[in-house]
Amino acid sequence: LVSHAPLAPHGRAFGTSAGCRSTFNVQDGSDFQDRVVNNPKPVVVDFHAQWCGPCKILGPRLEKMVAKQEGKVLMAKVDIDDHTDLAIEYEVSAVPTVLAMKNGDVVDKFVGIKDEDQLEAFLKKLIGA
Repeated sequence: LVSHAPLAPHGRAFGTSAGCRSTFNVQDGSDFQDRVVNNPKPVVVDFHAQWCGPCKILGPRLEKMVAKQEGKVLMAKVDIDDHTDLAIEYEVSAVPTVLAMKNGDVVDKFVGIKDEDQLEAFLKKLIGA
């Protein structure tokens, strides 16, 4: 019997490397509530879509920057096509939209692509805030 890694909704296997532990895919509204809103750690929320070109560039770049923070900040990925309700609740009108959340509150956000220096500044502000 061969055991396979669990598949994400879009057929990608979940990463199990050390770099991926700080990043997770939001499954539903209650998962978002538990792992983002009620999280004692700051969480960066990446609202993205499969069809969004800039999202494909920003996502991995942001994941890499979050992994460098060594667990001081987490990253939640929210596919707006799967979680329209969350996108509406957080007033996401374009993707990629990235929210910085602390103690359940949105403390910062940006829309569009940022380079690594800008992302690092965004994360440092969130961790230090």
